[in-house]
Amino acid sequence: MKRIIIIGGGITGLATANRLMELSQGSALKFEVTLLESSSKLGGTIQTSHRDDFLLEHGPDSFISEKPATLELIRRLGIESQLLETNKDHRRSFIVRNGKLRPVPKGFQLIGPSLLWPFVTSDIFSWPGKVRMALDLVLPRRSSSENYDESLAQFVRRRLGREALERMAQPMVAGIYTADPERLSLRAAMPRFLEMEQAHRSLILGMLKRSGVDTAQTNGTSGARYSLFLSFERGMQTLVDELSSKLPSSSVKLDSKVISLRQVAPAGGWVVDIDSGASLHADAVCVTVPTYVASSLLKESTAALSEELASISYASTATVNLAYKRADIPHSLDGFGFVVPFIEKRSLIACTFSSIKFARRAPDGYVLLRAFVGGVLQPEMFALDEADMLRRVQSDLRELLGVEKAPFFSEVTRWPTSMPQYEIGHLERLQRIDDNLAQVPTLKLAGNAYRGAGIPDCIKSGEHAAEAIVSLFETTDY
Repeated sequence: MKRIIIIGGGITGLATANRLMELSQGSALKFEVTLLESSSKLGGTIQTSHRDDFLLEHGPDSFISEKPATLELIRRLGIESQLLETNKDHRRSFIVRNGKLRPVPKGFQLIGPSLLWPFVTSDIFSWPGKVRMALDLVLPRRSSSENYDESLAQFVRRRLGREALERMAQPMVAGIYTADPERLSLRAAMPRFLEMEQAHRSLILGMLKRSGVDTAQTNGTSGARYSLFLSFERGMQTLVDELSSKLPSSSVKLDSKVISLRQVAPAGGWVVDIDSGASLHADAVCVTVPTYVASSLLKESTAALSEELASISYASTATVNLAYKRADIPHSLDGFGFVVPFIEKRSLIACTFSSIKFARRAPDGYVLLRAFVGGVLQPEMFALDEADMLRRVQSDLRELLGVEKAPFFSEVTRWPTSMPQYEIGHLERLQRIDDNLAQVPTLKLAGNAYRGAGIPDCIKSGEHAAEAIVSLFETTDY
């Protein structure tokens, strides 16, 4: 019997535990799996609640289906029938320019156009800005020998110009990574665009050529193709609840904060100390908590690894759910929401029209909105107390959507230091982390801080960690 401890009960930890249980069914080895979660509930940032016939998502409201890990897991769990697609009638979004919501041009893929006419006729960009973007068609590719880590901002300015960065790339990427484009590593976060430049020379030419390709075959970095976003009829909590139900109750320990993680000997397993005073022994450990927590736990056992983990920075964000009577919002809400460029000097990063995007999120005659504040570029917004945050959010919604009346209700959910930042040098840091982990085979790391921040990435990360642990025990004397 091999004892495996998973530290962290978010979606990564749950996916790790579930995969270990699946693999144990086909293995001669037997596993005793224990999942330790410091809070009173599982799921991490995936939290769904219900209030007055509204369905509120306090964390992610969907996942992208073209990254297969989530769908494959859902099929194995047998809950595919509960999936919910986005509303087919309003599949577009807006971007704020000069205080007004303007439709994102059809075919625009995060930083550049894949269709020319919608881009040419868009009022998001000035004519000088459009001309500068069009220069991408004749600019040479960067030499492949110049393989240095370029930021998103450097890349977009080089290929498409400053206006493309400020008016489109920055707000679009902020909605995904809440990042500073001057520090976000393009190789780590969105390598597809670098590959497109190398393959087609021109970014726009590459996008135009890809526009006729089945989008289901692409790799998930091309922007808001809304048919690819899925949720559940009863919210994202469905996935957490189903994974939780598959685990023996004795294997899950809530309100169990790990305060120390010690390696007994190179092949002697681990001792995991909990704040209750208990000490648990494990043959292998998978750490799925944020890297700043993992760093503190590993400081004594593996100092070099701890230092690398501590160097990954995080941003804080808040989600604000607001319920309105539909008649109180003059805007047509004929889309899924809007993003706000930093240069607009607003309090919001973005706002989703939740009950337009997905069905059954609000009762008839009402609308549910989700606003996002904070991130790397606006930490002062996250630091506001709840009353001031709501006042600033409602002020923006009044000016952008014409909402004069107060919401039926509102709820603020804070996520401090929750979004890892894939900054310049991230891939080199990951290599150093991997090199350190190779010296400690019974320790695995998984989560959103390494090779992808979305739900599919977290699930893939956890499942790969589980598979590596099982392989280790099946093929070695550990």
